[in-house]
Amino acid sequence: KQWYQRRVRALNPENMGHCIKNLAKYLKPGGYFLFRDYGRYDLAQLRFKNGRCLADNFYARGDGTKVYFFTQEEMDKLFTEAGLVKVQNTVDKRLQVNRARQLKMYRVWIQCKYMKPHSS
Repeated sequence: KQWYQRRVRALNPENMGHCIKNLAKYLKPGGYFLFRDYGRYDLAQLRFKNGRCLADNFYARGDGTKVYFFTQEEMDKLFTEAGLVKVQNTVDKRLQVNRARQLKMYRVWIQCKYMKPHSS
């Protein structure tokens, strides 16, 4: 089986669909596209200060890199419009505790697995 795993969070949201369509072209029929990235309202998103938001849910970090926070619906739309079939699309919510610093961190990830269908 063929697998692709890519991070698209740093792309401008306007370019994400184009990127996924291009990657889907290179998948063999029956190949999978794996996706795991930040979900909406992850701790990393909630920590951003004023002035860091470039667009809805799209932020610039202090080092100049950019990050987007996804929803299941957005990812489903992007992958199905690229001709891929949903195998899995879930939200992974976790509470991580830093015992030394007594911090509770609520993390949210979107995990997707989409397949390129076999030719009919």
